[in-house]
Formats: sequence, structure tokens, C-alpha cells
Amino acid sequence: MVNNYVLAIDQGTTSTRSIIFSTEGEIISMAQKEIKQIYPKAGYVEHNPIEIFNSALETAKEALRLSKLEAKNIATIGITNQRETVVVWNKDTGIPVYNAIVWQCRRTSSYIEELKNAGYSQTINSKTGLVPDAYFSGPKIKWILDNVPKTKELANSNKLLFGTIDSWLLWNLTGGKVHSTDVTNASRTMLFNITKLKWDEDLFEIMKIPIEMAPEVKKSSDLYDFVDKEFLGEEIPIGSLVGDQQAALFGQTGFEEGKIKCTYGTGNFILLNTGDRVVFSRKGLVSTIAFAAGSKVNYALEGSVFITGAAIQWLRDGLGIIKESKEVNELAIKVKDNGGIYFVPAFVGLGAPYWDMYARGTIVGITRGTTSAHIARATLESIAYQTKDVIEVMESETGIKIKELRVDGGASASDLLMQFQSNLLGVSILRPKIKETTALGASMLAGLSVGLWKDFEELKEIWKEEKKFLPSEEEMLKAKNLYVNWKKAVERARNWSLELERV
Repeated sequence: MVNNYVLAIDQGTTSTRSIIFSTEGEIISMAQKEIKQIYPKAGYVEHNPIEIFNSALETAKEALRLSKLEAKNIATIGITNQRETVVVWNKDTGIPVYNAIVWQCRRTSSYIEELKNAGYSQTINSKTGLVPDAYFSGPKIKWILDNVPKTKELANSNKLLFGTIDSWLLWNLTGGKVHSTDVTNASRTMLFNITKLKWDEDLFEIMKIPIEMAPEVKKSSDLYDFVDKEFLGEEIPIGSLVGDQQAALFGQTGFEEGKIKCTYGTGNFILLNTGDRVVFSRKGLVSTIAFAAGSKVNYALEGSVFITGAAIQWLRDGLGIIKESKEVNELAIKVKDNGGIYFVPAFVGLGAPYWDMYARGTIVGITRGTTSAHIARATLESIAYQTKDVIEVMESETGIKIKELRVDGGASASDLLMQFQSNLLGVSILRPKIKETTALGASMLAGLSVGLWKDFEELKEIWKEEKKFLPSEEEMLKAKNLYVNWKKAVERARNWSLELERV
């Protein structure tokens, strides 16, 4: 067998997957391992970095075993990762000084308020394209340096490194030789200047983080180095690093301006390719880098909805009204409508376009006739409403009229949700045959770096449609009225915990 397969390592929030793809984009094998969620206190979310690396290595080995391929058949490895989650480690020992602080973690909310009160919001936005929020990596790094004993001294002595999960995996897979990241992950730290394409010294100074801790920034599709032979038996080139949502956009062949995708995962992540222009949002979206491959750097406008699929998990684990997440559809179709129920799943605040860290989860409209089926349906509808919240703003700020939305992620398997989304937006929804678009995007970028595919046109041939959902005029009118009520429900959820703190 020739070496024309790609191994994608997809390190996500709840699990790590390794998938081997052929050059036709077919999945040859897949292995998955869940990772433990650590909640030290309310609003805090952590992962064990050692467990993350071990899960990547274990699943890579298992995917190879299941494929019946050998390591020498793998032309390159692509790495894609949960973004904003950050690790700080000792560069001499390779040991993390603290757990990875996860993107969902809200521990830096008070520091974000300090930055805003000090007048830094505009500075941060103009340099990074981001709005100051506890979501991003920089404040998490600062928290570690301020709160973990001896870390500040070690950092000032040039003994510590930081990195998003891609950097942490790369460092370990290369045996501690390479400390790098790509532009997409760097653009999520609140420390990277997205127009100058380099770390911003002013922001490092504002947050009191030594810039020497930062990884080298490279293109998303690039030859980073080789996996140490001891891990997989061969020195396989690592050909891409890319944040998971940007990888999904790439895997959906969103190569040009105007292409848009929504990933329905733990949260919803909507990315609209804005080409070579940075669109600075005035309404709470963030500007980010979509990808860098060859001589091309594309930007995107992004809306991040924190809780969507996680709300379905709450129905399962918190309320116990379903045993498996997929059962939410069976329950929801037992009723013809939501029965007047609106569920705002603001468990950790609201993301784009509201950016309200003090909002909290709210269910309104409950009557004696409310059933678990109504709540299930309201949960699915909340996912679609939040997606519309973001896309409406994207259209107004870019002048781009969305005609179709490409979707992926677990909840995109729900025909009920996808049809409702189509009616709510009034556009076609396209669901691909290959649902693993995040891993596919990482593999495409890696394959480009070693010449497995020659250009973007060749990559477009990989994407295949599984199903298209079209809006109906009658249902569009109903959905429009439902959306008006959704907006009212959101207002009742906003600033909830802030108001409580003032009592």
C-alpha cells in the first residue's frame, strides 16, 4: 500500500477522535475516547492535559489498528482542536503547571470586567477582532500566572510555555522539539494581531504575560515537523494545525467569501468566510482567521453559541427525561408544537450576539399542560433560534445575503431541527454525507501541505450532499412569529446572576 492516507486527530471538548481518510475523503477507520470533565467549583471547567495527550496517542494507534494499515501508509497527520482551551507547562520537564483551563470556563469574568473598565475593549477588538470575554485564552493564562504558586517567577525566568491544545499535542508528539501553533488558534487567544499576523506586544503587556511563553505562529497548512518515531513507529509529517471550527468550515469546502457553515455540537459555531477582508463587528460577533494555506489567508466572521447540544445533554443527565441524546427527536415529535414553551439555555451566559456572561438558563411559558415533549421540542427550537440570532447579524454587517447553510455536528442529524432551521432562516440547509467535517478539514489542510491534493478545486470534489432541507412559505410565517417570542424569552434570561449579586 502506498502512503496516500491521512490521519486526523480531532481533540474536542468531551472526547478525542482519530480518523484515517483516503484521498477520496472516505473514512477508513475511526477511534474515539472520552475525556474527563473537571469542575473544581461553579463556573470552573478544566481538563487534564496529560489525559488529553494520551487520548490522542491511544486513538491514533487504535485507528491504525482498525484500518489494518501501517504507519508508513500515512502520508501526513492533521491536528484540529477545541479552541481557547489553554495549557501552561514547564519547558524543561514538559509537565503542566496546572490543568488545562477549558473554553467554557468563566473564572476570568471579573478580570474581563477590569479590562473593560480600564478602557481596553476597543484596543482588544481592533487588534484581535474579538470582544473581551472569559471565553478566550489570554485571561486564562494570566489567571494561572496569578494564582498558581511559583508560576510567575518561572515565567519571568523563561521556564514556561503556553499553548492551545494544538500546541500541547504538537510539543508532545515531536518529543518536545517544536513549540508552534497556527494562525487560527492564535487568533482565539486575545493576544494575536489578526491584521499584522503576529503576537501583539501591547496585549501581552496589558495582561502581564511574558511574550517568550508564546508559540511560533505558522500557516494552518504547513510542515510543522515529524511525529517522534517512538509513538507510532514512523516519523510521520505533521501537516496541519487548525482550530476545530475553522477546520469544519474548510471541510465544508468554505474556501471563498460568502460560504457559511454551522456546527451543531456542544455549542453552535457559525463561521462566514469574508475572504481577504476583516469585518469588525459592531454587534457582538468576532472576527477571526478562517485559514492560511499556500499564499492565501482568509478571514471569517464568527458567532459562538455556548450551549446547544449541551442543552440536550442536560435533558438526559440533569432532568432524566431521555436516556440517550438521540431520543430528544422521538420525544419532540410527540407534540405538534412547543406548547408555548421557550427555553433559553444560558447555563454559562449567552455568547454571540449578546455576550452576556450574567445571563442564566430560563424556561418560560410553563402551564399545567406542559409535558416533557414540549420541553424537548423547545430545546431543539432554541438551537435554531440562537443560530438565527447570529446569522441575522452576519448578513447585516457584511452585506452578504446567505442563500444556503452547510451543517455538521451531532444535532445536525435531526431532520426535525434541520427543517425548522430552514423554515426559520428561509434558506436551504445542506447536510453532507461525511459528518466528520472537522477532522476532514484538518486532513485536507494536511494533505495540501504534502501534495496529496494539488489545490482547492480538487478538494471540492470530495464534498458530497446527503440531504437538502428547503423552506416552505407557510412554515416560514409560523417560524417568524415563534422567533418574536424567543426574543422576549431572551430578555427575561439576561443579566440574571448580576441582579442576584446586587441583592
